[in-house]
Amino acid sequence: MLPRLSELDYCLAHTSPQSALLESLERETNLKTLSPQMLSGAFQGSMLRFVSRMLVPSRILEIGTFTGYSTICLASGLSDNGLLHTIEVNDELGWIIGKYIHLAGLDSKVVLHFGDASEIVPTLDEVFDLVFLDAGKLDYHRHYNMVLPMVRAGGIILADNVLWDGKVAGGDMKDETARVLREFNAFVHADERVENMILPLRDGLMMIRKI
Repeated sequence: MLPRLSELDYCLAHTSPQSALLESLERETNLKTLSPQMLSGAFQGSMLRFVSRMLVPSRILEIGTFTGYSTICLASGLSDNGLLHTIEVNDELGWIIGKYIHLAGLDSKVVLHFGDASEIVPTLDEVFDLVFLDAGKLDYHRHYNMVLPMVRAGGIILADNVLWDGKVAGGDMKDETARVLREFNAFVHADERVENMILPLRDGLMMIRKI
Protein backbone atom coordinates (compact mmCIF):
# COMPACT_ATOMS: atom_id res chain seq x y z
CA MET A 1 0.00 0.00 0.00
CA LEU A 2 1.36 3.43 -0.94
CA PRO A 3 2.08 5.83 1.95
CA ARG A 4 -0.59 8.54 2.24
CA LEU A 5 0.65 12.00 1.30
CA SER A 6 -0.87 15.31 2.27
CA GLU A 7 -2.31 17.27 -0.65
CA LEU A 8 0.60 19.72 -0.43
CA ASP A 9 3.18 16.94 -0.41
CA TYR A 10 1.47 15.34 -3.40
CA CYS A 11 1.47 18.67 -5.28
CA LEU A 12 5.15 19.20 -4.52
CA ALA A 13 5.99 15.67 -5.63
CA HIS A 14 4.29 16.30 -8.96
CA THR A 15 5.74 19.75 -9.64
CA SER A 16 8.83 20.17 -11.82
CA PRO A 17 11.85 20.41 -9.49
CA GLN A 18 13.86 23.58 -9.01
CA SER A 19 17.10 23.95 -10.89
CA ALA A 20 20.45 23.09 -9.31
CA LEU A 21 21.23 26.83 -9.23
CA LEU A 22 18.07 27.68 -7.31
CA GLU A 23 18.67 24.74 -4.97
CA SER A 24 22.14 26.14 -4.26
CA LEU A 25 20.71 29.62 -3.65
CA GLU A 26 18.10 28.23 -1.28
CA ARG A 27 20.77 26.31 0.65
CA GLU A 28 23.08 29.34 0.90
CA THR A 29 20.17 31.56 1.95
CA ASN A 30 19.37 29.15 4.78
CA LEU A 31 22.99 29.01 5.89
CA LYS A 32 23.96 32.66 5.63
CA THR A 33 20.93 34.92 6.21
CA LEU A 34 18.96 35.75 9.33
CA SER A 35 15.46 35.28 7.88
CA PRO A 36 15.68 32.45 5.32
CA GLN A 37 11.90 31.89 5.54
CA MET A 38 11.51 35.03 3.42
CA LEU A 39 12.76 33.12 0.38
CA SER A 40 9.99 32.18 -2.09
CA GLY A 41 11.01 28.53 -2.34
CA ALA A 42 10.51 25.88 -4.99
CA PHE A 43 6.71 25.63 -5.04
CA GLN A 44 5.99 29.35 -5.24
CA GLY A 45 9.02 29.83 -7.47
CA SER A 46 7.45 27.44 -9.96
CA MET A 47 4.27 29.53 -9.93
CA LEU A 48 6.23 32.74 -10.56
CA ARG A 49 8.13 31.09 -13.37
CA PHE A 50 4.93 29.80 -14.99
CA VAL A 51 3.23 33.21 -14.85
CA SER A 52 6.25 34.93 -16.33
CA ARG A 53 6.69 32.38 -19.09
CA MET A 54 3.01 32.62 -20.01
CA LEU A 55 3.15 36.42 -20.23
CA VAL A 56 6.63 36.65 -21.84
CA PRO A 57 6.93 40.14 -20.32
CA SER A 58 9.10 42.90 -21.70
CA ARG A 59 9.29 44.70 -18.35
CA ILE A 60 9.01 43.28 -14.84
CA LEU A 61 9.12 45.14 -11.52
CA GLU A 62 9.91 43.34 -8.27
CA ILE A 63 9.66 45.14 -4.93
CA GLY A 64 11.52 43.06 -2.37
CA THR A 65 14.46 41.08 -3.79
CA PHE A 66 15.74 39.37 -0.64
CA THR A 67 18.42 36.97 -1.99
CA GLY A 68 17.17 36.90 -5.58
CA TYR A 69 15.34 33.56 -5.75
CA SER A 70 12.08 35.05 -7.00
CA THR A 71 14.06 37.40 -9.24
CA ILE A 72 15.59 34.50 -11.12
CA CYS A 73 12.21 32.73 -11.40
CA LEU A 74 10.49 35.85 -12.75
CA ALA A 75 13.31 36.70 -15.15
CA SER A 76 13.09 33.26 -16.78
CA GLY A 77 10.11 34.40 -18.85
CA LEU A 78 11.47 37.73 -20.07
CA SER A 79 11.27 38.46 -23.79
CA ASP A 80 14.53 38.65 -25.77
CA ASN A 81 14.96 42.36 -25.04
CA GLY A 82 13.23 42.20 -21.67
CA LEU A 83 14.37 43.82 -18.43
CA LEU A 84 13.57 43.23 -14.78
CA HIS A 85 13.92 46.00 -12.19
CA THR A 86 14.21 44.65 -8.66
CA ILE A 87 14.35 46.76 -5.49
CA GLU A 88 15.82 45.68 -2.15
CA VAL A 89 16.04 47.89 0.92
CA ASN A 90 18.90 45.90 2.54
CA ASP A 91 22.15 46.50 0.64
CA GLU A 92 23.95 43.95 2.84
CA LEU A 93 22.31 41.28 0.67
CA GLY A 94 24.02 42.62 -2.43
CA TRP A 95 26.78 39.99 -2.39
CA ILE A 96 24.42 37.01 -2.63
CA ILE A 97 21.97 38.67 -5.04
CA GLY A 98 24.79 39.68 -7.38
CA LYS A 99 26.44 36.27 -7.14
CA TYR A 100 23.37 34.32 -8.23
CA ILE A 101 22.15 36.83 -10.79
CA HIS A 102 25.56 36.41 -12.43
CA LEU A 103 25.53 32.61 -12.15
CA ALA A 104 22.07 32.62 -13.76
CA GLY A 105 23.45 34.60 -16.70
CA LEU A 106 21.08 37.49 -16.02
CA ASP A 107 23.52 40.40 -15.63
CA SER A 108 22.12 42.14 -18.73
CA LYS A 109 18.50 41.32 -17.86
CA VAL A 110 18.27 42.43 -14.23
CA VAL A 111 18.71 45.93 -12.83
CA LEU A 112 19.21 45.83 -9.07
CA HIS A 113 18.26 48.90 -7.04
CA PHE A 114 18.95 49.40 -3.33
CA GLY A 115 16.79 51.76 -1.29
CA ASP A 116 13.20 52.78 -0.63
CA ALA A 117 10.83 51.58 -3.35
CA SER A 118 8.66 54.67 -2.83
CA GLU A 119 11.58 56.81 -3.94
CA ILE A 120 12.94 54.52 -6.67
CA VAL A 121 9.80 53.46 -8.53
CA PRO A 122 8.75 57.00 -9.57
CA THR A 123 12.15 57.41 -11.27
CA LEU A 124 11.57 54.39 -13.54
CA ASP A 125 10.31 55.44 -16.95
CA GLU A 126 8.74 52.07 -17.75
CA VAL A 127 5.42 50.37 -18.50
CA PHE A 128 5.34 47.03 -16.71
CA ASP A 129 3.76 43.77 -17.84
CA LEU A 130 4.32 42.02 -14.51
CA VAL A 131 4.87 43.29 -10.95
CA PHE A 132 5.70 41.27 -7.84
CA LEU A 133 5.06 42.91 -4.45
CA ASP A 134 7.02 41.19 -1.69
CA ALA A 135 8.56 43.93 0.46
CA GLY A 136 7.22 45.47 3.69
CA LYS A 137 3.61 44.32 4.07
CA LEU A 138 2.61 47.55 5.80
CA ASP A 139 3.52 49.35 2.55
CA TYR A 140 1.47 47.16 0.19
CA HIS A 141 -1.39 49.64 -0.20
CA ARG A 142 1.00 52.49 -1.03
CA HIS A 143 3.10 50.37 -3.39
CA TYR A 144 0.00 49.06 -5.16
CA ASN A 145 -1.39 52.53 -5.81
CA MET A 146 2.04 53.68 -6.94
CA VAL A 147 2.66 50.91 -9.47
CA LEU A 148 -0.84 50.33 -10.86
CA PRO A 149 -0.68 53.37 -13.22
CA MET A 150 2.64 51.98 -14.53
CA VAL A 151 1.13 48.60 -15.43
CA ARG A 152 -0.26 48.07 -18.93
CA ALA A 153 -3.86 47.04 -19.45
CA GLY A 154 -3.95 43.27 -19.05
CA GLY A 155 -0.78 43.33 -16.98
CA ILE A 156 -0.45 41.32 -13.78
CA ILE A 157 0.44 42.30 -10.22
CA LEU A 158 1.27 39.52 -7.75
CA ALA A 159 1.22 40.26 -4.02
CA ASP A 160 2.81 37.75 -1.67
CA ASN A 161 1.97 36.79 1.94
CA VAL A 162 -1.59 38.12 1.81
CA LEU A 163 -2.86 35.43 4.21
CA TRP A 164 -0.09 36.04 6.77
CA ASP A 165 0.09 32.61 8.39
CA GLY A 166 -3.69 32.31 8.51
CA LYS A 167 -4.14 35.43 10.62
CA VAL A 168 -5.75 37.48 7.85
CA ALA A 169 -8.59 35.03 7.15
CA GLY A 170 -8.95 34.41 10.88
CA GLY A 171 -9.52 38.11 11.50
CA ASP A 172 -6.65 38.52 14.00
CA MET A 173 -6.77 42.26 14.66
CA LYS A 174 -4.09 42.11 17.35
CA ASP A 175 -1.48 41.53 14.64
CA GLU A 176 -0.91 44.86 12.87
CA THR A 177 0.43 43.23 9.71
CA ALA A 178 -2.60 40.91 9.50
CA ARG A 179 -4.95 43.87 9.97
CA VAL A 180 -3.21 45.94 7.27
CA LEU A 181 -3.15 43.01 4.83
CA ARG A 182 -6.84 42.36 5.47
CA GLU A 183 -7.55 46.00 4.60
CA PHE A 184 -5.32 45.75 1.52
CA ASN A 185 -7.09 42.61 0.29
CA ALA A 186 -10.48 44.28 0.75
CA PHE A 187 -9.33 47.40 -1.08
CA VAL A 188 -8.03 45.49 -4.09
CA HIS A 189 -11.12 43.28 -4.19
CA ALA A 190 -13.30 46.42 -4.40
CA ASP A 191 -11.06 48.22 -6.91
CA GLU A 192 -12.94 48.49 -10.21
CA ARG A 193 -9.67 49.05 -12.09
CA VAL A 194 -8.71 45.39 -11.63
CA GLU A 195 -9.91 41.83 -11.21
CA ASN A 196 -8.31 39.63 -8.59
CA MET A 197 -8.10 36.25 -6.93
CA ILE A 198 -6.23 34.91 -3.90
CA LEU A 199 -4.48 31.57 -4.15
CA PRO A 200 -3.82 29.63 -0.91
CA LEU A 201 -0.28 29.04 -2.13
CA ARG A 202 2.38 29.07 0.57
CA ASP A 203 1.44 32.17 2.64
CA GLY A 204 -1.19 33.44 0.22
CA LEU A 205 -0.57 34.89 -3.24
CA MET A 206 -2.94 37.47 -4.71
CA MET A 207 -3.14 37.68 -8.48
CA ILE A 208 -4.36 41.03 -9.80
CA ARG A 209 -5.08 41.77 -13.46
CA LYS A 210 -5.39 45.37 -14.58
CA ILE A 211 -8.49 45.88 -16.71
